[in-house]
Amino acid sequence: MSDVESVGVAELKGSDDSRVLASYGLGSCVAVAMYDPLRKVGGLAHVMLPESRGTDSEEIPGKFADIAVSRLVEKLVQLGARRTGLRCKIAGGSKMFDIPGNNQWAANSPHTHIGARNVEGIKRELERLRIPLVGEDIGGNYGRSIKFDTSTGEVEVKSIYHGISSI
Repeated sequence: MSDVESVGVAELKGSDDSRVLASYGLGSCVAVAMYDPLRKVGGLAHVMLPESRGTDSEEIPGKFADIAVSRLVEKLVQLGARRTGLRCKIAGGSKMFDIPGNNQWAANSPHTHIGARNVEGIKRELERLRIPLVGEDIGGNYGRSIKFDTSTGEVEVKSIYHGISSI
C-alpha cells in the first residue's frame, strides 16, 4: 500500500486517485469503507455514534451512522463513482467497556452497547440505500485500525490481539 492519509473520528474522505485511507484506534467507532471497483473511486468514514437525532452535522459529516453513509455515497458519486456500483466493508463496533447491570444485548434497547448500535445504524443505511455489504470485521472487545486501498477495495484490519487480516 502506498502513502497513507488518515481519516479521524467523525471525518469522511473520498479519493479518485488510488489513495490509501486509514482510521486508527477503532473501538466502538466503525470504519465504513466504500468503493466502486470499476471506476476505482473509494472513500472512508470514521463513524462515532449511531444517530444524529436532528443534529446539524455539516461540520462533522462522518460522526453519525444515519448521516455518514449517505454523505459518503454523495462524495463518491461526485468523484465519479457509479451509485449502483458501490460496495461496502465495515470494521470496528467493539464493546470496549462493560457497564454492570446493563443488558447490552437486548435488541434495539437504548442500553445496547454503542459499538453494536453503530453497526446496526450503518447496516440499516446500507440496506436503505441498497449498497451491498461485502465484508466486515466487527464486534468483540478489542480495538482495531484499518487501511483501505481505494483502488482495489482491500481493507487491512490490524489489532493487537488478532494480528493483521484482510476483508
